[in-house]
Amino acid sequence: MAGNGLVSFFFVLVPVGAILAIVFAGYFYKKISCFSEGTEKMKEIAGAIRIGARAYLRRQYQGVAIFFAIMFVILLVLALAGGGSLASLFVPLAFLTGGFCSGLAGFIGMTTATMANSRTANAARESLDDGLRVAFQSGAVMGLIVVGLGLLALSGWYFIMAALGKSLPDISTVFLNFGMGASAMALFARVGGGIFTKAADVGADLVGKVEAGIPEDDPRNPAVIADNVGDNVGDVAGMGADLYESYVGAIVAAAILGISAFSGGLEIRGFLLPFLLAAFGILASIIGAFFVRVKEDEDQSALLKALRRGVNVAAIIMVIASYFGVRLLLGAENIKVFVAIVGGLLAGVIIGRLSEYYTSAEYKPTKQVAETAVTGPATVIIDGLAVGMLSTVFPVVVVAAVIFISYYYTGGGNFQLGLYGIAISAVGMLSTLGITLATDAYGPVADNAGGIAEMSGLPAEVRRRTDALDALGNTTAATGKGFAIGSAALTALALIATYTQQVQSIDPFFQFNLSITNPQVLIGLLIGGMLPFVFCSLTMQAVGRAAQKIVVEVRRQFREIAGLMEGKAKPDYARSVDICAQAAQAEMIAPALIAIIVPVLVGLLLGVNGVTGLLAGSTVVGFMMAVMMANAGGSWDNAKKYIEEGNLGGKGSDAHKAAVVGDTVGDPFKDTSGPSLNILIKLTSMVSLVFAAFILANSLANFL
Repeated sequence: MAGNGLVSFFFVLVPVGAILAIVFAGYFYKKISCFSEGTEKMKEIAGAIRIGARAYLRRQYQGVAIFFAIMFVILLVLALAGGGSLASLFVPLAFLTGGFCSGLAGFIGMTTATMANSRTANAARESLDDGLRVAFQSGAVMGLIVVGLGLLALSGWYFIMAALGKSLPDISTVFLNFGMGASAMALFARVGGGIFTKAADVGADLVGKVEAGIPEDDPRNPAVIADNVGDNVGDVAGMGADLYESYVGAIVAAAILGISAFSGGLEIRGFLLPFLLAAFGILASIIGAFFVRVKEDEDQSALLKALRRGVNVAAIIMVIASYFGVRLLLGAENIKVFVAIVGGLLAGVIIGRLSEYYTSAEYKPTKQVAETAVTGPATVIIDGLAVGMLSTVFPVVVVAAVIFISYYYTGGGNFQLGLYGIAISAVGMLSTLGITLATDAYGPVADNAGGIAEMSGLPAEVRRRTDALDALGNTTAATGKGFAIGSAALTALALIATYTQQVQSIDPFFQFNLSITNPQVLIGLLIGGMLPFVFCSLTMQAVGRAAQKIVVEVRRQFREIAGLMEGKAKPDYARSVDICAQAAQAEMIAPALIAIIVPVLVGLLLGVNGVTGLLAGSTVVGFMMAVMMANAGGSWDNAKKYIEEGNLGGKGSDAHKAAVVGDTVGDPFKDTSGPSLNILIKLTSMVSLVFAAFILANSLANFL
């Protein structure tokens, strides 16, 4: 098989891989549903969490629908103003489908997680392995749905546009708008979900643990259900939408750069390679998922090894498959592209392990943060910030090394091929997302299972097992955040490279002046560097305001509901959930709009040179801040858990109270502002790409 026949075969293979992911997601969902939910009390608690999560998402999607309707009209007007060709009229529709698929992936993942939480707790009554399998399979549904929907939607758009006889540049425009829709939806989901979950968490901890002195997940706490709901809407639906848009963005950027990186008939093959890698990654992830299992008498380290075994198997399969994929598509003369793919895969693993080192209580940095709790909350906060700041060093070195190798080794002096190497390394990092995201989405399910076990009064042996699963979830969550941040940085860099190519394709005579002495670039850099700070300020303040409302409500219920502290009365869980939902909806608007409005305004004032500076500044600063906030927050969280295990005085001690304060500060760091920065730096690039032609035609910089 050669020539066009080979390309046609691979184009068929891509949607088949996507469908396979969705089929296996359905298979894992069916397996989970066969497990029992447990006792009536467990069913009641799980039902309350499920109802709260669905009510929140329903409210969120209704609000986001207004934004998407407005953007649809704007994109339609721009398409009509540009001549209204059939290809351009597909642009606003692609934007809508990108947002819809991103939201759908999050919804399916969250629905599965809220179904699996009580089943995980009940399975843990039988064995540790049963509990692990239910929780992990729930995460696998999330991971496989994300990659399956992403790849299926993109390949679907390709076949529609190709059937209409459209060129690769026209198809690329549709892809970019699809990506912008996915990014916009992801930002709303991440910010809104992050505000919800951390407002509930902070409120529950401050009043429950510190003031009332009751344990975590105590059913007397009026915010405990809201806290469990938040795990699902923030860390499952939000994370799923976040990595969905990273996955789509990396594929789109690499495909577009592939058109200009190759010549002599290889353009279509360079365009196809990221899709093929994604299809290979799906197969590798499915195989890897079946290697995750443990024996009953094994400890937490064995649980971690089980998850890593699945990820490592998938990575090995991916390396082998990508080698043959590159050889078949691009020929032996371009085998250097394979090195960039492997570099991206290794970078994802290394950055994840670095995050684990700085956040796990097994290592020195977090133990040191815990020890500072003996002298009060101030020293806890100081040391946690120091750990977060120091933790930026090695991730930057890793990403820089991948960029260097991908550009210089893969490109071999060819500028366009070097940029393609950077983009394809991002695809390599995300290629096994099906199983990587599974290990991350597993965490909230295990956390919920522990809460349900506690509130249902299950035996100590069951709680011991769910605690082991939950502790593992803390490690995988930290690893997942590191992976998400690293992939965001590489994807954003690939999108910046795509932006310069997009401008050149729109106006071949335009000459970039990206010198640091160019005032347009310098101003753009400053604004871009400032953007993550403003964004984090808005999201942190949003969590603070929402948490204040929860604190007031929880105090009111403890004060006014007779017999609540004695366990003789039931708290009003629904009221706390409703307060969190209302606050999250109101507070998520301003941070989300910043990422969309600022790139267009900067472009209209400073032109595309200024926008390039903006993208560079926001990517560099956003990457550093995301790493710092995620690792500082994770370190504070695990320092608290380290003390709760009986170290440094244990629960109820002054050190524990100080650590709870540190964890409270770290909650919005690691679960709201930090993760949302991943989407901010990518969405600004997507918006800039989509509005490049509009900015070129209307910028005031044209008259300077």
